[in-house]
Amino acid sequence: MEYRPLADRMRPQKLDQIAGQRHLVARDGILTKALSRAYLSNMVFYGPPGTGKTSCANIVASIADMRLYKLNATTASTADVRQVLQEADGVLSGGGMLLYIDEIQYFNKKQQQTLLEYLENGKITMIASTTENPYLYIYNAILSRSMVFEFKPVAPQEILPVLRRGLCALNEEGRAGQISASEEVLFKIASAAGGDVRRALNILESSYYLSDGNISAETVAQMTPRVMGSFDKDGTVHYDLLSCLQKSVRGSDPDAAVFYLARILEGGDLQGACRRLQVMASEDVGLAYPMAITVVMSLIESAMKLGMPEARIPLAEAAIFLATCPKSNSAYMAYDKALADIEKGKGLSIPPHLRPVNEFAGYLYPHDYPNHYVSQQYLPDDVKGNTYYRYGENKTEQAAKKYWELIRSETAAKE
Repeated sequence: MEYRPLADRMRPQKLDQIAGQRHLVARDGILTKALSRAYLSNMVFYGPPGTGKTSCANIVASIADMRLYKLNATTASTADVRQVLQEADGVLSGGGMLLYIDEIQYFNKKQQQTLLEYLENGKITMIASTTENPYLYIYNAILSRSMVFEFKPVAPQEILPVLRRGLCALNEEGRAGQISASEEVLFKIASAAGGDVRRALNILESSYYLSDGNISAETVAQMTPRVMGSFDKDGTVHYDLLSCLQKSVRGSDPDAAVFYLARILEGGDLQGACRRLQVMASEDVGLAYPMAITVVMSLIESAMKLGMPEARIPLAEAAIFLATCPKSNSAYMAYDKALADIEKGKGLSIPPHLRPVNEFAGYLYPHDYPNHYVSQQYLPDDVKGNTYYRYGENKTEQAAKKYWELIRSETAAKE
């Protein structure tokens, strides 16, 4: 008999069988509502691996009575895409064609553009999945024709029922006899999976075949890296520690900062620590000491070249350095204020003198003026005069503020 991995055999057949994703597949979930009202648009599923994206696509195709075609963007060529699209022209029966493209971020712009005509005329309905931010990796014209759904890491408590069913399925086959597992061990497996249901089932299956009568915590620990087994036991510790590290740096407490850094690194998350240190250099220190990001990046580069355990030394330096730096979140806040206006649909009309299409007619070139400054409008009319950036109360930003107040006052006096 052909072997199929447990994760494949346990793939859900109905929306209510999907672990987690209640915001999408619960009775009042947005995907459930759309399907119950026979509304099926192009969709983009994004989120980490093992969170139900492919299963959802299969279920949607079944509910909609559509022929399902699958492409994996890591291996599919433009010719493969065109072949499927040509078949779409010949689909006469049923509800049409549903094209599922896995890892669409690996399609280049030309490959993605090939889909547009068929999405536009409705000959195919597309579901694309990606583990990356779709707004960075998917062509805007496709996004404008699609609904975007976020799939979130699945909590251990929501993985547990899947593991119970998986263990029952393994015991029904009986290839390794009747194997049991306590709730504590199943929870350990669920926690070790890091929000990935497929990974949890793979750990369970391997543990099942390596156990005699009972799956022990020791067997599971041997099957999982340390970062999974002890760093994230309840599914939230990982993010809690990263949050504690950032809040300690933001609060200028070097002792707490180096303590939480040590917990993160000893848990095995070198990458997570490095990413968070980069964020803090810009979000929390920011313009109070603009060179902080340069210093931190050099220390992170050193740490990545060294690897653990020596990487702890430059990273400890980075954490303590950031904790003792002056602080400012003025750039972070400025962006959020600008984003708020963008989300309201403001600022769509760019001032004509700033557009290349107008050959910059009316644009004043600042370098032709004293102090390389001239007063002119840069913001769109509907946000003209809005203030997004406010100088922070620190030496560096106050010096910049004083400088520009002087320049602008001198310019105004000459006008």
